[in-house]
Amino acid sequence: MKRIKWVMALLLAAGMLLGGTAAPAAAAEAPALERIVKDGILRVGMSGDQPPLNMRDRSGKLMGMEVDLAEALAAALDVDLRIVQKPFGELLPALEAGEIDVVLSGVSITPKRAVEATFVGPYVLSGKSILTKSSLLARAREAKDLDESDLKLVVLAGSTSESFARKYLPKAQITAVKNYAEAVDMVRQDKADAMIADMPACFLALLRFPHDGLETLTQPLTVEPIGMAVRANDPQFKNLLENYMTAFDKIGLLDRLYKKWFEDNSWVAALP
Repeated sequence: MKRIKWVMALLLAAGMLLGGTAAPAAAAEAPALERIVKDGILRVGMSGDQPPLNMRDRSGKLMGMEVDLAEALAAALDVDLRIVQKPFGELLPALEAGEIDVVLSGVSITPKRAVEATFVGPYVLSGKSILTKSSLLARAREAKDLDESDLKLVVLAGSTSESFARKYLPKAQITAVKNYAEAVDMVRQDKADAMIADMPACFLALLRFPHDGLETLTQPLTVEPIGMAVRANDPQFKNLLENYMTAFDKIGLLDRLYKKWFEDNSWVAALP
């Protein structure tokens, strides 16, 4: 896979920042690193339908902040990148089963998930918001403002948005779907009163469908850190990724990626 052009230029700086780490020795002991080094492939799992973090353009090519970050990690590890696309709800089970090495797919770091996997990051801060056509709902400030029995809400199956809705909106009618595109369409077609989702997904819908009367919250209902997940029994691999993420942060890579995908909306034109 073609590397990000500036990745190789920053690897020397990253190596200087990482000087003195025991990564080579750890690689011989960690199961994931053993396979990665042996096969020369980093397998990254993502859903491919969570813009601006990960999505496909008109040609079917994956793009997004997490795609760029995955390419930077593979380049830093000096291995090839293989992105394994699965529905969001299947990613952590695939990680546990050893089908992938790391999950980069808008995964919020929660205590429950931390029992199943180990997290590196966060590299983005997000929060729960809504997408709706209702000006009244768009003025919601707390979850209780949305907890009405006549409200039809749609969420991404297996996401923290679904957990949030089922816990804090017990009166509402909740439908779980496999991807954001389906959820957004339900709101656009008046099949749902609102979509509960992370703020980036809501803002993207506003950018893509500016004439559909869509609205979102001015402030999120929650604040959630998003990080990459690795298997809990891979401390050496986690340590190595943490070192590279620290290096990426120090050289400004994470800041550049955030601005590229969250502040500059020029990439929206490449979407189907």
